[in-house]
Amino acid sequence: MSTLAPPSSAITLGQVALTVSDVERSTAFYRDKVGLRFLFAAGPTLAFLDLGGVRLMLSTPEGAFTPGGSMVLYLKVPDISASYDAMRGRGVAFIDEPHLIARMPDHDLWMTFFRDPDQHTLALMCERPKA
Repeated sequence: MSTLAPPSSAITLGQVALTVSDVERSTAFYRDKVGLRFLFAAGPTLAFLDLGGVRLMLSTPEGAFTPGGSMVLYLKVPDISASYDAMRGRGVAFIDEPHLIARMPDHDLWMTFFRDPDQHTLALMCERPKA
């Protein structure tokens, strides 16, 4: 007996797990430097932050999950220059400056990249509408 999957519009992203070497240090980075809202901790090995309605779960290594893997979180922001300046002011060391990635029919895609304390790569992305 087969069942049909729900339409893709019914599926949403609820949580992203990120393996870190030090939950307290990473919580401080994502809360204080990136600016995410802290939700709650579950003991010393789990912390949860709000990433635009999606939970970001920070957890210590378990099994094959290790810090610094090959994942990129793209954080969508309305104003990449203002977000870049604010985060630099809070001590985030960026790999590059905001730059144009692609010109699309209705917007220009801009990005800039940085790393967290475990060397996970993250990006700020901004879809600037065409004038």
